[in-house]
Amino acid sequence: MSNNNESGVVTYNEVSADYLDKRQLKKGVAGWVLLASLGVSYVISGDFAGWNFGLAQGGFGGMLIATVLMGIMYTFMVFGLAELSSSLPTAGGGYSFARRAMGPWGGFLTGTAILLEYSIAPAAIAVFIGAYVNSIFGIDGPLVYAGCYIAFIGIHLLGAGEALKIMMCITGVAVIALLVFALGLIPHFDVNNLLDIAVNTEAAGATPFLPEGYIGIWSAIPFAIWLFLAVEGVPLAAEETSNPGRDMPRGIITAMVILLIFAFGVLFLAPGVAGSEMMKDHGAPLVGALQVVYGENSSIATFVNIVGLFGLIASFFSIIYAYSRQVFALSRAGYLPRFLSITGERKVPTMALIIPGIIGFLLSLTGEGDLMITMAVFGATISYALMMLSHIILRFKEPNLARPYRTPGGIFTTGIALILSIVAFASTFLVSLEAAMWAGIFYAILVAYFAFYSRHHLVGKVPDEEFAAIAQAESELS
Repeated sequence: MSNNNESGVVTYNEVSADYLDKRQLKKGVAGWVLLASLGVSYVISGDFAGWNFGLAQGGFGGMLIATVLMGIMYTFMVFGLAELSSSLPTAGGGYSFARRAMGPWGGFLTGTAILLEYSIAPAAIAVFIGAYVNSIFGIDGPLVYAGCYIAFIGIHLLGAGEALKIMMCITGVAVIALLVFALGLIPHFDVNNLLDIAVNTEAAGATPFLPEGYIGIWSAIPFAIWLFLAVEGVPLAAEETSNPGRDMPRGIITAMVILLIFAFGVLFLAPGVAGSEMMKDHGAPLVGALQVVYGENSSIATFVNIVGLFGLIASFFSIIYAYSRQVFALSRAGYLPRFLSITGERKVPTMALIIPGIIGFLLSLTGEGDLMITMAVFGATISYALMMLSHIILRFKEPNLARPYRTPGGIFTTGIALILSIVAFASTFLVSLEAAMWAGIFYAILVAYFAFYSRHHLVGKVPDEEFAAIAQAESELS
């Protein structure tokens, strides 16, 4: 049996009475402190590796300006997401917000853009983990990547509560590494080291501060995003949160404040000690900066190298959690194959953990970490624009929606984030047309799947679809 809805745009199918019973997440395993830790964990790998490629694109000045702009975008976006997640606390996160604001197409386009980001980002992180492991043990490549996926997906299969607590401990160790790095380098900071990249005299506006000129700012944006990428995944834990109306805003805003401090700390200290020229393509920039001051085999550099590996692992580990919850929500509603959302006795979506993990492992075999950063940013920035648009639409469409937290500045704040996300999306084509095109192809395949198949096989009895249907009915009656 089926019925048409949304003016014939989609078709809802009848499902068995126990459909939702087989698709349950464990409730109440996360409070606001754990959510804040989750937000930091998503991102912290970006402080250890990847961001420094932005120095090659725009020099220190270009990377600094790009980081300021992206810091504003993420901060304003987090304020918007704090409101949305407290109002609509479901496991779908951005998909749920856009579904409510813009219907099934909006929900799917947003959810799959997030999924594109979260499927590719762990592959990039696996490559960076390989670089760190290689510097310690002399081992790199497929064995390291496969070991990461098998070990950490395995831990997630034990249960959400256990996984999130382990993640919090790993993140705490990574934070210690960042603090040791900062304390070790602050006495040796020299502003002149920031500007040692040769000036490209053919670039418009080129100076020692902007060695690649004005275009360098734009080119550095995807790597500035890497310092904050995935913090928006905190709302994906909504259905496993004790009190989402209170805990979601506290958790995600606290995480963002911490991430801003870390981002500007590594951006100034690593090149400010070792020089931007040396840092611009270094596989482990924090370790490299410490080695310049203390020696290659120094205890402090070795400590940060070993313990810094926990930062990469923390993000890898937590983004696995994020992609599994996004797949779970989309699958439960029928947007993706339904078998992906089935949960077992431990209330974790087994196939939603394993299938994207296999895809990510295959991507990691390319070894192209910087390429995959750009691909992940492609998906991320599409989702940012759509989520901020959702916030603006819902302010007008549902002014009476219960909002336990309200965004400071309202739609002006999310409007700025929307504009900056569009600018950031355009930058991916500038940095690597190849990466943007590959990401676009993957995204187009997912959109085609929805257009030709899954929109005719949706499930109306899941939370995201039921809430949207009720809201639509109420608006038609008013």
